[in-house]
Amino acid sequence: MTAPAPVTAPAVDGVFLVRGAPGYEEARLGAVWNLRKPDRFPDAVLVAAGDRDVQAGVRWAAEHGLKVSVRSGGHSWIGNGVRDGGLLIDLSALDEVEIDAPNRRASVRPAVQGTRFNALLAAEGLVFPSGHCPSVGVGGFLIGGGYGWNSRALGPACFSVEAVDAVLADGTLVHATDQTHPDLMWAVRGSGPGFFAVVTRFHLRVYPAYERILRSAYVFPYELRDEVLAWTHETVPGVSDWLELSAKVAFTPGVERQTTMITAAAFCAPGHGPDLLAPLEKAPFLHHALRRVERVPSTLDDLYALSDGLTPAGRRYAVDGVWTDAPADRVLEAGRPVLDGLPNRDSFLLWMLWGGQPTRENACWSTQARLYFSPNAVWDDPADDLAHETWAHETLRALDPLAHGTQFADANPADRPDHGLEPAQAARLEELRRRYDPEGLLRAYLTPAESTTALAAHRRRAAAGGHDAERPGETAMTVD
Repeated sequence: MTAPAPVTAPAVDGVFLVRGAPGYEEARLGAVWNLRKPDRFPDAVLVAAGDRDVQAGVRWAAEHGLKVSVRSGGHSWIGNGVRDGGLLIDLSALDEVEIDAPNRRASVRPAVQGTRFNALLAAEGLVFPSGHCPSVGVGGFLIGGGYGWNSRALGPACFSVEAVDAVLADGTLVHATDQTHPDLMWAVRGSGPGFFAVVTRFHLRVYPAYERILRSAYVFPYELRDEVLAWTHETVPGVSDWLELSAKVAFTPGVERQTTMITAAAFCAPGHGPDLLAPLEKAPFLHHALRRVERVPSTLDDLYALSDGLTPAGRRYAVDGVWTDAPADRVLEAGRPVLDGLPNRDSFLLWMLWGGQPTRENACWSTQARLYFSPNAVWDDPADDLAHETWAHETLRALDPLAHGTQFADANPADRPDHGLEPAQAARLEELRRRYDPEGLLRAYLTPAESTTALAAHRRRAAAGGHDAERPGETAMTVD
């Protein structure tokens, strides 16, 4: 490797690494939780120790004509923060939490994980709708909308963001509220990787802890799959928002064929008791369940542990998803290639019953629908990348006619372009980006040209050979 050109590093308290320096590769790879790492190389990585480091990094990048990308918790399935060239500002060392229990407020740094945050809140009799995966940092989760535990009742977590401390493209640090910086606050609530500043602290509204959480789960045989999924789809509008209901098509240990599992968590607060689960207990096919657990007292830690078992660290992942308001029979018909084509016994299809919520004037968050249909490919061998990526992204395109967009937590605009905001919100976001970041210093959404996956390579080879490249480079629905 050619020795890197000498560079004057910014004055920081954290760690600054240029490409080729000792520790650079560990920092680059460590910035992505997924074992399937992107083949992209920033010119430099700054592991920030505080706000001033972020300011120094942004200014240094501007002085050197480099673009900036950001990593908070690193849980982006596609490694959105790791881009070719430019400066990667790594916020993983920023993980402080401060709680003002009497006023039900908390401030958190972007790398704080939901498990730790809720453990600290629980000691004060409080809770927050943090992400379902325990290793997710709050930074990307909140900016991307925030579909967390009990978000049907408490709303997407971005609605609970009351203020942020953020470094703008000119390197200034601002404390933004709806009164001082309404446009910035509008954008931070749901723009995902398209946000045009670097948030170093979130100021949040938190909530009274639940009186108890009850969990039920039922596993049904392969033959009942469509009936079970259709029933949940038809039932969710009539159940309480305090009941989180989802289904999963997967393989269950000890069962030879695919199964369909319904899981439900009842968040029992005053006025919302165990009867939240009653609609599920009246399902007409319940007596066919192969396995069942009913009204098991649980904690958020219990729920986190179950979620972590589905997507543990140290494996390869390709995840995608579409929102849809289409009738269940149409979703099942269009989704049959995904439902029938699970690539191995560890992969699964998540059928999340959201129900839909109205948008708000103070948030750009906007793309969602009654159902979230999400393939999750899980595997270990790099030789299997193409098969699993094809199932997660290419096969999902059968739902394009029914799709209402995707959510930023799972979005892969590089391999399956789709929109994460409604057109009006996307247009306003781009207008604000031009105002706040006129030089385009801060990178936005990953583009198809930047993808380094096996699926992207396959499409490029097919295109070069004159064959149908499975719609290579399609960008009709991107917001970038």
